[in-house]
Amino acid sequence: MQLTAVQRVLALLLMLFSTTMLPPALVSWWYDDGVAREFLISFGVALFAGLILWLPVRTQRKELRLRDGFLIVALFWIVLSLFGAVPLMISNKPHMPLVDAVFESVSGWTTTGATVLSNVELLPQSVKWYRMQLHWLGGMGVIVLAVAIMPMLGVGGMQLFRAETPGPMKDSKLTPRITETAKAFWYLYLGLTIACALCYWLAGMEVFDAVTYSFSTISTGGFANHDASLGAFKSPLIEIIAIVFMLIAGANFALHFIAWRSRSLRSYLVDTELKAFLVIVFLLASLASAALYVAQRFPNPVDAFRESLFQVVAVASTSGFTASDYASWPGFIPVLILFVGFIGGCAGSTSGGIKVIRFLLLFKQGMREIMRLIHPAAQIPVKVGGKSMSEPVVSAVWGFFSLYVASFGIIMLAVMASGVDQDTAFAAVLSCLNNVGVGIAGVSSGFAGLNATSKWLLSFAMLLGRLEVFTLLVLLTPAFWRK
Repeated sequence: MQLTAVQRVLALLLMLFSTTMLPPALVSWWYDDGVAREFLISFGVALFAGLILWLPVRTQRKELRLRDGFLIVALFWIVLSLFGAVPLMISNKPHMPLVDAVFESVSGWTTTGATVLSNVELLPQSVKWYRMQLHWLGGMGVIVLAVAIMPMLGVGGMQLFRAETPGPMKDSKLTPRITETAKAFWYLYLGLTIACALCYWLAGMEVFDAVTYSFSTISTGGFANHDASLGAFKSPLIEIIAIVFMLIAGANFALHFIAWRSRSLRSYLVDTELKAFLVIVFLLASLASAALYVAQRFPNPVDAFRESLFQVVAVASTSGFTASDYASWPGFIPVLILFVGFIGGCAGSTSGGIKVIRFLLLFKQGMREIMRLIHPAAQIPVKVGGKSMSEPVVSAVWGFFSLYVASFGIIMLAVMASGVDQDTAFAAVLSCLNNVGVGIAGVSSGFAGLNATSKWLLSFAMLLGRLEVFTLLVLLTPAFWRK
């Protein structure tokens, strides 16, 4: 373990992160909302802390190993969340206690979108910007951004990229150099954000809302400038735009890159995971809309389908936006919609959940075991997209799923032990571990009513989900720390 090299990289990343306090300070100055000083103080605190860490190890040039990459990613997300809470704690608008500020910061960076704030419309414009900016930076991963400029810092980035990139396709590279791959992702990310902002603006949003909601949409975050989320605009066109861009953000960004480079849509048409994602979304939306129409919740089937599709896409992509009070919809519909968050979006996207590719592999492996009961001697491969998956990959997916379910159960029991009722604990952990952000029962309108212990536990759940379980839990194993 190269601890001095880890400290150096962590310090450089913390100093880089400090600069993200400057845009909201500029927004505060532009709107004269009185919070610029707090953001400048936060900038100074993060920069000073980074310098203190960097000075003792500034000459270290050791090569990073894979274990070092895991440690840096986990530590930086934790440190990043703590320093991201500073402006929320020291500001008077809003003034938040430590646990609430950390919860809000973790929720922003992990693109969960769960919030402890109410009357969001009354927040200063700079704080609104800052919350959305947390989403935007966290969406693609601050570590990947750092990888894109790692050569300037004198540190190789492959280990960081492999530890940060979600999904089972960690070793695939789109370009010969990892730096170019990271840059390609960010160019795509920026381009989609600009396109989304323009569409929102043309649909009737003000410029500030269009830009900030595009941050939240492309990152599949879910923070909003209104308590009613996108429902505050009462615009079917805005909802349709959000559906399109949430689906784009929920797809593998590698597909977007290949389509852009080849000037062809073939990569989308042949991708099994994307097709499965779209089938799941439209089947569940159709089922929910039929139930809503039969229950006479909407006057016509078109409105029922649009509202159902919006909410299913919002949860499936783990964006967490709302256009109506879906938690009050009748029968099984709210729970059905919330369950789709377990699956989440595609690997290589900004979405949370277990990812569609893992869901497919779990389903196909289950079907293979059924066939083996009928034909014990048969050799039945698990195939996705016509390609056989190796046994180590299938085993890794089952290992991930077992840890995911175990983590869900343990955290839910701990939240219940802190005094939260069963329904609320279930909805809160499901929302946070899957990075969805919306819930039912006691968290249908926010997480402010939970006690401090449960908020700390849910903050851990958000980090666990964002880092896809293994990256964080591997640090808790004794073998990781042995030489």
